[in-house]
Amino acid sequence: MKKLLFVSLLAASVQLATAQDLKKVENNMVLNRVEDAKTEIDKVLADPKNASKPEVLYWKAKIYASLYKDAKLSEKFPSIDQDVKDAMQKYIAADPAFAVTKSKGADFFFDVYSASFQKGVKLFNEKKWNDAANYFETAITYIDEIIKNKWTNSSIAFDTTSLLYAGYSLQNANKLDGAAKYYGKLADNKVKGEGYIEVYRFLVMYYTNTNNKAEFDKYLALAKEVYPKEMPWDEFEMDFIDKNYDLAKKTAMYDKDDAAGTMTEKQYLQFGDLFVNVKNKEKGHLDSAQMAVYTLKAADAFKKAFAKNPSQSLAAFNVGIIYYTIFGEYDDQYSANIRTMRQLNSNKPVEKDPKKKAAAEAALKQQMDPLKKANADLEKPLFDNIDASIEWLTKSYNILKGKQDKTAVEKSVINKSVDFLANLYGYKRDKVRGKDAKAYDTYDAKYKEFDALHGKF
Repeated sequence: MKKLLFVSLLAASVQLATAQDLKKVENNMVLNRVEDAKTEIDKVLADPKNASKPEVLYWKAKIYASLYKDAKLSEKFPSIDQDVKDAMQKYIAADPAFAVTKSKGADFFFDVYSASFQKGVKLFNEKKWNDAANYFETAITYIDEIIKNKWTNSSIAFDTTSLLYAGYSLQNANKLDGAAKYYGKLADNKVKGEGYIEVYRFLVMYYTNTNNKAEFDKYLALAKEVYPKEMPWDEFEMDFIDKNYDLAKKTAMYDKDDAAGTMTEKQYLQFGDLFVNVKNKEKGHLDSAQMAVYTLKAADAFKKAFAKNPSQSLAAFNVGIIYYTIFGEYDDQYSANIRTMRQLNSNKPVEKDPKKKAAAEAALKQQMDPLKKANADLEKPLFDNIDASIEWLTKSYNILKGKQDKTAVEKSVINKSVDFLANLYGYKRDKVRGKDAKAYDTYDAKYKEFDALHGKF
């Protein structure tokens, strides 16, 4: 019985001693003798029995927060940045209900938050992105605790500025996963205002580049809701498709939506661009016949965009250019055959012997006939594509010729349209030279009409 009483008295005396030591700590803090308070709390913590006591850890966190926020004092303690984090986290773990904080005050949470934010801003302005991000992340950790526990009279749900700075810092440090985390918190709460549109743009681009369809769809929907007119969000949707779907899936999607009649003018334009670029993106994976299919598929998409909006000059121009390009390919084949025939003619041997001469001419004819036939076969598709190109480039020209206040794109379109039309009519004119005077005059007049408009828009 006496032994138990002795143990109880010993425990009581230890508790009393600890309370007295903490009183010294508290008195030093009241007198703003923070270094002396640190000395006293370190003495208390030298006893392992105090290492997990909430009140002891509370005072350590409070003291370290005071050292951390004071620029002069923090210079004396080079490891204070990490020490204050450790002290705060140990206290939170020991007192998850914050009983001591509720009794004695939460000012040290505000100290760590505000000091971290200020240090982050300083480093941000110095473009030290990684260090700035670390401070902003610390600021966010403790302002979140402040808000969650309602230790502030403010009604804010989160600290917008800290989140934005953290995202910017991590983005500039090329730590895009972290940037997406903090930007995502802003977008989830539909934050808007000057500069915030870039948050949404970053997120849809980030989830495009990481091929995360669920998150992409989520943030694209939020972007459209918060900034419905400020950004062409549909283009980001097509960018996701272009970067993350293979050609077969893209084609199947287009064919399905086209057949269903659900596609918009803009979607037709976007798929037209996608298909016309197959030549570049799929080079080495498709043969010439397959590429030709996609070129015509692009023309079909642009035609359907034009059908949706007959004032869409760019769609008409794109169709015209596709046919102009196809005409050029046929003309290159036609011209190559002519050059080959001229070369054969210039290289034929001069034979005086009638028999040898006849044999040489027969051999030459055998070489020339396939080339002549090839060119005869080329004439119809060549002129069909010329006429199709003229038809659509003329539509583009007619839409824009009387329009006031043309955009830079529209000026480029009409200037190119008249130049291509001049080339096409000049080609047709030269083909009938000396064969059909009436057709020659007609084509020459059209050539002169469009040639005179070069650079006029």
